Amino acid sequence: MRRLSILLALSAPLSSGAEESLTFEKNVRPILKTHCFHCHGEDGETKGGLDVRLARFLLQGGKSGPAIQPGDAAGSHLVEMLQSGDMPKGKAKLRDAEIATIEQWISQGAKTARAEPEKLGPEHAFTDEERAWWAFQPIRKPALPPLRAPQSTIRNPMDGFIAAKLEEKGLEFSPQADAATLLRRLSFAITGLPPAPEEVEAFVKASAVSPEGAFGAALARLLASPAYGERWGRHWLDIAGYADSDGYTDKDLERKWAWKYRDYVVAALNKDKPFDEFIREQLAGDEMVPQPHKNLAPEAIEKITATGFLRMAADGTGAMNDNAARNSTIADTIKIIGSAFYGMTLDCAQCHDHRYDPITQADYYRLRAVFEPGFDTKNWRTPAGRLVSLLTDSQRAEAAKIEEEAKKVDAERLKKQEEFISEVLEKELAKAEENLRDTLRAAYRTEAKKRTAEQTALLKKHPRVNQLSAGSLYLYDVTFKTRHADTLKKMTEDANAIRATKPAEEFLHAFTEAPKKAEAIPATFIFHRGDIEQPKDKVRPGDLTVLAGRRQVEVPEKDPALPTSGRRLAFAKSLTDGKHPLVARVIVNQVWKRHFGKGLVNTPHDFGQLGERPSHPELLDWLAAEFMEKGWSLKHLHSLILTSRVWQQSSLRDEKRDLIDPDNRLLSRMNVQRLEAETLRDSFLAVSGRLNANAGGQPVPVTYSEEGQTIIGVDTRDTAGRQTGKYVSLNGEEYRRSLYIQARRSMPLEMFAAFDAPAMTEANCASRPVTTVSPQSLLLMNNTTMREHAQDFARRVLAEAGDDVEKQAARAWSLAYGRSPSMAELHESSAFIQAQTAHYQEHPAKLERSIGPAEKEDAPPALLGLAALCHALLSSNGFLYVD
Repeated sequence: MRRLSILLALSAPLSSGAEESLTFEKNVRPILKTHCFHCHGEDGETKGGLDVRLARFLLQGGKSGPAIQPGDAAGSHLVEMLQSGDMPKGKAKLRDAEIATIEQWISQGAKTARAEPEKLGPEHAFTDEERAWWAFQPIRKPALPPLRAPQSTIRNPMDGFIAAKLEEKGLEFSPQADAATLLRRLSFAITGLPPAPEEVEAFVKASAVSPEGAFGAALARLLASPAYGERWGRHWLDIAGYADSDGYTDKDLERKWAWKYRDYVVAALNKDKPFDEFIREQLAGDEMVPQPHKNLAPEAIEKITATGFLRMAADGTGAMNDNAARNSTIADTIKIIGSAFYGMTLDCAQCHDHRYDPITQADYYRLRAVFEPGFDTKNWRTPAGRLVSLLTDSQRAEAAKIEEEAKKVDAERLKKQEEFISEVLEKELAKAEENLRDTLRAAYRTEAKKRTAEQTALLKKHPRVNQLSAGSLYLYDVTFKTRHADTLKKMTEDANAIRATKPAEEFLHAFTEAPKKAEAIPATFIFHRGDIEQPKDKVRPGDLTVLAGRRQVEVPEKDPALPTSGRRLAFAKSLTDGKHPLVARVIVNQVWKRHFGKGLVNTPHDFGQLGERPSHPELLDWLAAEFMEKGWSLKHLHSLILTSRVWQQSSLRDEKRDLIDPDNRLLSRMNVQRLEAETLRDSFLAVSGRLNANAGGQPVPVTYSEEGQTIIGVDTRDTAGRQTGKYVSLNGEEYRRSLYIQARRSMPLEMFAAFDAPAMTEANCASRPVTTVSPQSLLLMNNTTMREHAQDFARRVLAEAGDDVEKQAARAWSLAYGRSPSMAELHESSAFIQAQTAHYQEHPAKLERSIGPAEKEDAPPALLGLAALCHALLSSNGFLYVD
């Protein structure tokens, strides 16, 4: 009876007057789950006989007796062990605040929120509190909040949610940014490039007449620009973990065809492909295309290309094809999927149940099972074996005919070559003793591996016969080059020219499944503690269990209507059915982050317990619902955000706002944002007039300089890895946008590394850090490439402004900053140009050191004086940051 009374007391729900009381489920279980479940309850492990997953288990205790004494924290063995640091063993100890919470809970009677189950089963993996986490709730479009502010401050519903939060703190929106600032902000937001001075001038004039009309026209023009897809494609490629190399091993082998996926992303965004379709194609595009994947139509190629998303993870199996490398590739792919679509750290459940979020280890492997048929670890295809050829049957037939023509020329050349060899051979045989000539001729004509020992010995005694070959004919006949070599060379060139007309065979770096019957589809097992050598329970494919109670998702083990398993297609459809609570929230949060510098959830990769809660939860849901209602249109979402009052406000700070909201989470002003590494480089090229706007295609190669730094260029090292000093022209390709520079994981450009561009040594990058470190300033001041940018910038200014120094300064300012300088700035800049020009005139030796003797005539002191100003502008905060 006494035990029953205690259990009833523990199980009693909280009374209405005890709102502040702690409960096991809400306050204590999360702490124990993080630190103690691993040894005391999970996977049947109960060290010391103690299971801590329920309050009554703590009361029951283990070998040392009851772990808790309700009402007596000081007398509880659990508290004693935690305070002494004896538990958890060998791991990070509990924080003082966590121990204090457990003490308070015990002192209050060790209460539970509800009756505990008699037996724990899979259905008890999560508590109601965990299921109630905001990110797992259905997306519903909330009503707009009531406002005291005049309606004139609200441009669209989005503003209403921001204004309501501001009113609570006695704040309001900042004034609107001036027209020139607004266009520069808009241009970088949409295209990642600075506006031309003429565009700024036209926009300022139009804004004076109709601000909304001018902005709407500029927004439409920029969204229609091909540069839009390049800018926003870069954002998605971060999330996808894009790289042009395999990583994992030191070899970091090249991925020759990864660029096809990059171009797919850019094209999809430019045509505003509905984002739900964009997601489905990346996860299951191959399952939308009939098998076999041959003679593909453009639409089918597009869908299969999209699956390159699932091949972006580092993959060392081309160089080291073992189980560990295979598992690492799959694990990184699941991690990318988790951050891209769930905004959750799914990888934390690979070895055990997630320590903070309601994701079980079985959930992790259910998701893995969705993709297992395509990976198929037992029949693993290395990177070279996954390529899908784009050559059609008719093109193959055409190539075969062309090859036959080329072989005819080859045959003619070989016939001629044999005639020349025979002519020289007979001359050499004539020098030998007559009785040996036939034997020597026979030995020479015998294939090397079929020669007898006697023949080999004979040829060694007659080296001039033995060494006779097509490549050595010129050594035997000084007239050979003039008489015959050009003929043979011409025939070789003719054959090569014929072969050059063959249809080029291109490939897709794709994720595909081989058709299989249900019984042949590889099974997926939970790896005990994540150990690939310890497969345990078999699992079916599926989504997170915590989401199952609100929406039914069926991921079949084998779809009978498809030759493949159909798992990925079913899964992709479930993610984009409009009912998934995470996907739309995660996507709109990523877009918001790119426009404001911070997300509504400031941890875009983690919507779980360790991430930040949304600053404006109702706005996040309103945007997610609006996004889906408007056909998952990214361009509609951009337009909504960019035409809002909150996005167009000034970034100027004031003391009142900083005191109330120092981190600007309420958005009473716009955030100043630094240009990303690629945008910074692209902007240098744009203002200097060197930017090559060619889109798509193979990446511009990178190599090592003689100093060991990564540079843009063709690798001309010899087979021993030594620099040959050869130069191969890139014909202006080196000035293309940074998106098209080869992304080798082991070889990031110096500027990209300095300014926080991810090298994808991790699985992907859902959120770039923004650091301010001394190497950035040193690079901007001293880097050779920066000096080249400054001189190219100066040449452009000279060509457009002439020899007038004030005009030069004014033009440089308008190109760099998108605005004209003030009178003081103009006078100061002009004086600086003149001073620097005089300096180089007085010190010609410094001029040569600045540019090198080969370019001395091309860079007179006047140019270098102007280049000094250009260099200062390009290195300034006014250029690096967007207001």
